[in-house]
Amino acid sequence: MARSAITFGDTVIETPPRQPWARSNGMYIAGRAYLDEADQTAAQMETKWGVGRLRLLVSLELREKFDRQRYLLNQAVWHGELEEVRTQSARMIKAYEFLNRTATEAGHQPLDPMVWETTSADGTVIAIVPDATHAHRALSDGRRVAVYSLDEIGRMLSDVNLLQAAKLVFPGATVTGIKRTIDDPLEFIHDSSASLDDEIPF
Repeated sequence: MARSAITFGDTVIETPPRQPWARSNGMYIAGRAYLDEADQTAAQMETKWGVGRLRLLVSLELREKFDRQRYLLNQAVWHGELEEVRTQSARMIKAYEFLNRTATEAGHQPLDPMVWETTSADGTVIAIVPDATHAHRALSDGRRVAVYSLDEIGRMLSDVNLLQAAKLVFPGATVTGIKRTIDDPLEFIHDSSASLDDEIPF
């Protein structure tokens, strides 16, 4: 696939090739609309159930189907045509909805609204709670979870003078490089061009 380039004065910056589904601006906008819907659904499920937790609350068979569907969506994003992006985005949404119903019907509890989650660079889930009395509300369900109260975070940040100084000097500055997934089987598959050996029923 041909590469493209952006020119700034005498400087030419080569950019990665566009995926097949994004060959034109119109195609990109169309595909992005479907992907945004899938991303929004994923974010909603993560907010409701916790980081990487929902797939751990269902059977092994359903978890495998879910991960295969995620692979198919990744494959469509990187190698597919527009119709594949539309199809796999819609199936990904159905997969999340199915897992959500299954976990709910099985009686699993969503993430407590007093617990906020993110992940560290090594994939550990960081659960943030208002105070120590809320620590028991953090749920692991097979995940590696470290629980911090706001008081603990305040003490840690007071020891990180450089970070605090940067936050004061540059209002709105953010810490980057936070990883949002944990123990994800798709992390170990570096090429999504290969097809899977079966169809995923979502």
